[in-house]
Amino acid sequence: MIQLADIRRARERVGPVLRPTPLEPSDTLGKLAGRPILLKPEYRQRTGSFKIRGAYNLIAQLAPGVPVVAGSAGNHAQGVALAATLTGRRATIFMPLNAALPKVEATRAYGADVRLAGSVVDETIALAKAFAEAEGAVYVPPFDHPDVIAGQGTIGLEVAEEAPDDLDVVVVPIGGGGLISGIATALAHTRAGVRVVGVEAAGAASTRASLDAGRVVTLDEVATMADGIALKSPCDLTLAHVRAYVDDVVTVTEEETSRALLLLLERAKAVVEPAGAVALAALLEGKVTGRGPAVALLSGGNVDPLLLIKLIDHGLTAAGRYLLLRIVLNDRPGTLAGLTSTVASLGLNVLSVEHHRVGVDLPVDKTEVLLTLETTDPDHRHEVVKSLQKAGYQVDLVR
Repeated sequence: MIQLADIRRARERVGPVLRPTPLEPSDTLGKLAGRPILLKPEYRQRTGSFKIRGAYNLIAQLAPGVPVVAGSAGNHAQGVALAATLTGRRATIFMPLNAALPKVEATRAYGADVRLAGSVVDETIALAKAFAEAEGAVYVPPFDHPDVIAGQGTIGLEVAEEAPDDLDVVVVPIGGGGLISGIATALAHTRAGVRVVGVEAAGAASTRASLDAGRVVTLDEVATMADGIALKSPCDLTLAHVRAYVDDVVTVTEEETSRALLLLLERAKAVVEPAGAVALAALLEGKVTGRGPAVALLSGGNVDPLLLIKLIDHGLTAAGRYLLLRIVLNDRPGTLAGLTSTVASLGLNVLSVEHHRVGVDLPVDKTEVLLTLETTDPDHRHEVVKSLQKAGYQVDLVR
């Protein structure tokens, strides 16, 4: 178990290389959550996430010139790469064959020798460990090390100093548990009255399962778009810290995460990856008890632009901003024009229209229209469907 002194020493090491990420209050998000919200924008940190903190704290203590190696799909890879460059040493990073190109190129740009191998992160970690043993390098784990945890804990010291005296809770994403372990330890010794709540993706809730079982549990599989926290299990070290210092661990769905990510884009002008949005998602969905001020840790912003497009569409759908309808019409001239006229009279914006006469299971005198409309919220979606049905149309809600 790390101590407050470990985190304070870590701050002395990493402080000079960090970019400040002071807390930012958000009145808009606070109104939606029903409590004051302060954002901790670690997506603005060097390498685009908090990972530089733990990686640098470990690597800076190694003997000069000792090479390092890591296995990662993204954020940890970039943190290790930059920390190695800043301390004048060689870094070899194993990344999966399907790793996002922007993350691969960023890791190379930070000075690492990137080796693409393996289909999943677990395989890259095994390769990294074998390489470290064979080459005399030091393996840098993403969370299973006291120095990594202490480095991440420097965020807790910053929150303790910057947050208001009446701060109620700090909400933190959980993957392997290194981040929340460090933050919770720091707050337990500096702001003992502040609660710490962890958030996992519902499809990768290994820490929640481990707490319920009373031991480290390894999930058979994980399924979440939040790849930064898609871990099959915590470790004994992080689970011990969570048991000692964390008040609760909750989960959020893909739809809840998408809505939070979209709100951050629209209201906070923050480009955050899915893993970085789960803390806010839990607050917006009322999964964190209380009404006092809350800090939401936005842990990273390294999202592939191609994925971001999909995430925005997913978030708009989850927020009730898209409406996809299947409408059956009589196949005669003027019926499609009549439908579009009705839609226009309802003040709706049409995003797409697909008109199908063949390849559908309909009588010969019928045709199918798939209509994608822009709506304001879930209630508006229901109003549109009722209005079209009242106008005499056969309407099926597709999505």
